[in-house]
Amino acid sequence: MDTKNIKDIISYGKNTVSDEIEGISKLTDYIDESFAHVVDLILNSKGRVVITGIGKSAIIAQKIVATLNSTGTPSIFMHAADAIHGDLGIIQRDDIVIAISKSGNTPEIKALAPLLKQFGNPLVAMVGNIGSSLALSAAYVLNTTIDKEACPHNLAPTTSTTAQMVMGDALAVALLKCRNFSSDDFSRYHPGGALGKKLYLTVKDIALQNMKPSVQMQDSVQSVIIEISKNRLGATAVMDGHTLRGIITDGDVRRMIEKTTDLKGIIAKDIMNADTKRIEGNELATNAAVLMRGLKISQLVVTENDEYMGMVHIHDLNREGIL
Repeated sequence: MDTKNIKDIISYGKNTVSDEIEGISKLTDYIDESFAHVVDLILNSKGRVVITGIGKSAIIAQKIVATLNSTGTPSIFMHAADAIHGDLGIIQRDDIVIAISKSGNTPEIKALAPLLKQFGNPLVAMVGNIGSSLALSAAYVLNTTIDKEACPHNLAPTTSTTAQMVMGDALAVALLKCRNFSSDDFSRYHPGGALGKKLYLTVKDIALQNMKPSVQMQDSVQSVIIEISKNRLGATAVMDGHTLRGIITDGDVRRMIEKTTDLKGIIAKDIMNADTKRIEGNELATNAAVLMRGLKISQLVVTENDEYMGMVHIHDLNREGIL
């Protein structure tokens, strides 16, 4: 690929991003009283939000449904073409319907709008043409009008679908804030995967899966090396009976060996670090990640009411998808 082609390709990509940014920047002018009424309508509804569309708008509708569901607003997708061929039964008495369309005049949408009105459910139009059949049929309009698509032929849905997605996000976030939807609420809807773990996984959950390396203060350095090697956490706690007194890492052992090869008489107390970096077991694993990064260390001692529970290693956080 020659230099000219590389520069052209980069230019195409940058121009597309710039065009879409310019297009959606105008959406702030369309967040108006109608938008506020839609949010209030959903907040006070006993039913679900049914979102419908056709073509690319149907794909955007599914994304908005997913976002609403994950932030506490029960929602369901209904394809506009399927709706007029039997799927209208999806809609229940208390549901609110949001129909998404750029033109607002596609045959399926034009056929669907009067049927929805007959059902008596509130109809919200998310539409790029406020003079369209859909907009005129709706009780409320979420205006997603754009000047032009990022497509050089002004044909392929690009800026228009981005505008629809951004309007959907604005709706979801407004609802989230009005409900005081917290991170704890969010975790209930995202129990699986790395995202869920960031919201609920504690360091105690991890520490209990690991070995619990420990030596006594009077134990020999040979015992320290064996304990660190055996438990594969790169460190061991140093105890005085049942009381935590310090930590020895594999780095501490290496530094000791660099100073002397005569290990006779050296005990755990001699090389331990009494300034033990620790974290309470009920802390989130994400907090452990922040602490380890800030201190530039690989492991933390986990305690509960000053009682030694075990250790969490940075590799544990990588394995759990926290980092």
